[in-house]
Amino acid sequence: MAVRAHVIVRGRVQGVFYRQSTRDKSLATGVSGWVRNLRDGSVEAVFEGDPGSVKEMVSWCRRGPPTSRVEAVDVDWNEKPEGLAGYEVRY
Repeated sequence: MAVRAHVIVRGRVQGVFYRQSTRDKSLATGVSGWVRNLRDGSVEAVFEGDPGSVKEMVSWCRRGPPTSRVEAVDVDWNEKPEGLAGYEVRY
């Protein structure tokens, strides 16, 4: 059964390849969804897939790529999966 996590990541997460790194890691993990920058300087991401893989992505978000500095991660586990396929960077 698939789960969905809706994540907001705060800190130094824009201009440090956070979105592209999230996409690459998600594809390697087999998770579907999307990622985008928000106007307030945070990054928003959605992950859908098997529970273990989605939890792995949420954990990864707490570290991010080496050039980032994650200060906070908010996760909403209450959304229902939409059946997304692939992983995209949204602009």
